[in-house]
Amino acid sequence: MGYLNNQVITVDAILTNKGRELLAKNDGSFRITQFALADDEIDYTLYNPTHPSGSSFYGEAIQNMPLLEAFPIETQIMKYKLATLPRGTAKLPVLNLGYSAITLNQGASLAITPQTLNYLGNSQAFETSGYSATISDVRLMSTFTGVGINTTAAATSNAAVTSTTTLGTNVSVTVIGSQINLRATTVNTLFGSNTQLSATLTVVGLDSGARLTIPITINRTNV
Repeated sequence: MGYLNNQVITVDAILTNKGRELLAKNDGSFRITQFALADDEIDYTLYNPTHPSGSSFYGEAIQNMPLLEAFPIETQIMKYKLATLPRGTAKLPVLNLGYSAITLNQGASLAITPQTLNYLGNSQAFETSGYSATISDVRLMSTFTGVGINTTAAATSNAAVTSTTTLGTNVSVTVIGSQINLRATTVNTLFGSNTQLSATLTVVGLDSGARLTIPITINRTNV
């Protein structure tokens, strides 16, 4: 979703690739139940409390910035979603996955338990609603699941995506859980002449809005 003109209240709403997929099924699975806002294009360092024209102009540069038109590439848009944090929060929450990058051999498994730092007065904590995890190319995984969250219908619905095929089109998949389980593909044909395949894993705290993206590399070991 994007604002086309900052002089009038006009909203350009488009479907993501996942939304188009659900709409095409025509089985009732396409239902908009939530929405998010983001400020990717805003540079807050332009806020100028020393503007010579007074306080009404402190944010003038920000208000005149060009705004993004909506496009359905989840790795490039809405990377900085707006979140409501307790009044008096001094530090923004950040995620800790325990890894700055992940490298797996074919067929190898890994369980990731995200934690949120600087959250609700704690040095580190687990978020009640869990975490969403998006793999940019699900073909690289023979298993990609989220477990441990059963408190909301939305989490249960998303966590139901427990098994994925490693054949077909390069698509992203999102799961929700307090723990994210991955198992690398064993399919050789995906590699072609390559010895490695790459993707990204994006994890978002559903309560804090904290976000982290790390690279994933799968090494070919089966010949």
